[in-house]
Amino acid sequence: MTNVLMVLSAASHWTLADGTQHPTGVWAEEFLEPYRIFSEAGWKIQLASPSGTAPTFDPASLSEGGAGSTERVAEFESRIADLQPVLQHPLRLDAVNAGDFDVIFYPGGHGPMEDLAVDEDSGQLIVEAVKSNTTLGVLCHAPAALLAANDKKTGDWVLKGRKMTGFANSEEEIGGLADKAKWLVETRLIELGAEYSKASEPFASYVVVDGQLYTGQNPASSVAVAERIVADKS
Repeated sequence: MTNVLMVLSAASHWTLADGTQHPTGVWAEEFLEPYRIFSEAGWKIQLASPSGTAPTFDPASLSEGGAGSTERVAEFESRIADLQPVLQHPLRLDAVNAGDFDVIFYPGGHGPMEDLAVDEDSGQLIVEAVKSNTTLGVLCHAPAALLAANDKKTGDWVLKGRKMTGFANSEEEIGGLADKAKWLVETRLIELGAEYSKASEPFASYVVVDGQLYTGQNPASSVAVAERIVADKS
């Protein structure tokens, strides 16, 4: 059986450049759709978060605008309610080992920009995954978590030169938060030496695969990146 670890942000806010706190968390679609796809593939799924804290879902992702329709909001809320026994008891990130999993997957939302981007345990989990060639899926704002993946011996970023995508600056601008952010995912990835690319149109589904690294640009990429991982692991 394929074992999957889904690493979730524990943040409920994102601190902006002026010090204000913007409500956030895990983007519902980016967790629920990959979870569904992995479950339907018969894979065993475990969750982890910093300190084993139960995740908060970004309220915008459970609004009509974020989910796409009132029907979709109701569906997401129902699925979250059904998964409460799982969501309330994630593993602690400092207690997991990359070698125990075939796939490690990070959903997005602005939450990872608050905690996983500077979380050493998450960073070293990614380092271990990269060095062992473990399948690593990272979606939307979750590439922020990649920023912490520095080799302890050399200090080097282990993903330098790798092809990837992530939430685009243009998408952040459309969302109205680009000029309020301390930093942006696209900009930081490029600064660190990633070979970044994005869809020709904002918010279009876009997936980049580089070896065992699978990245999706935005919420619309949730299904595509998870299905690609399942197809390639089958």
